[in-house]
Amino acid sequence: MTGFDRGLARDSAELLRVKRLELSSLAIPAGRGWSPLQERVAEALDGHPAGIGEVVKRLVTLQEILDELPPSRAANRVSAFNELYLKITRRVEAALVTGVNSADFLELLDVEFAKRYFDALTLWNNDDEQTPDVWEVLFKRAGDVRVSRLAAAMLGVNAHINHDLALALIGTWNELGAPEAGDEMIHPDYLLVNEIFYEEIPPLRRGFATRWQLELDEFVGPLDDWSQRILVTVTRARAWDQARRLWLLRHDTEDFEQARRTMDRAASLLAEWAIVGDRLVSHTGTGVTLSWRLLRRLLTTPEADR
Repeated sequence: MTGFDRGLARDSAELLRVKRLELSSLAIPAGRGWSPLQERVAEALDGHPAGIGEVVKRLVTLQEILDELPPSRAANRVSAFNELYLKITRRVEAALVTGVNSADFLELLDVEFAKRYFDALTLWNNDDEQTPDVWEVLFKRAGDVRVSRLAAAMLGVNAHINHDLALALIGTWNELGAPEAGDEMIHPDYLLVNEIFYEEIPPLRRGFATRWQLELDEFVGPLDDWSQRILVTVTRARAWDQARRLWLLRHDTEDFEQARRTMDRAASLLAEWAIVGDRLVSHTGTGVTLSWRLLRRLLTTPEADR
């Protein structure tokens, strides 16, 4: 007995969709595909990777393709996320060599995780309406330079953690079995990826930041790093809990899909809010930067010199 209310989940999903459209009714571009390189994308995504080495190779190939897509060389917004994802996957691959509690679990989870991203790219390339909403939010803005590369990378992280990760855990548990209560072997390996995120996101944030964002980053010091560490911890812990709940629904296709759709809609609403915040900050960036500079000057100038 799971206590799952399909009707309530359906109503929640619809409300989340309505709220998202209130934030942004941006139309999907005519013909979703990764024009003008649909064929290359389809070839790169053919079949599923069998191991983490194949995941890395596929991400490398995708990076080359995405960097050639509009609006200009290396400016495609999906390429920003792919760049981060490639770095993190390479770190996970290295961790499998240096030693983890359950290499089979971590590698399979990585492959299942990647499959969700690759499947979303394929659905979009095929102009398929089944593309998850949360990925649609990013994909339809792939060529929109008004969205910062930093925000675009974070939209991809949001989709991958708040939607794909729970599903990847389900796929992994289907193969290896779900961990029992008190299992001390698998969960620490899951948390290991948190540490990789902690280390990779701050340099990415600074590398993708605009000039004024760097000014702000310098002013707040380690606060951004600390807040993002908390965010990674909370969202990945929530994904584990979501997977536990979804696991109970695995034998009921309709309930499982409705729960997944609600999860997707919630993550997509969060993504639209992130875009609103990114636009707001970008439009006021110059004034904010000047204000920070003035405040910093006042704080660092001796009283006698004022």
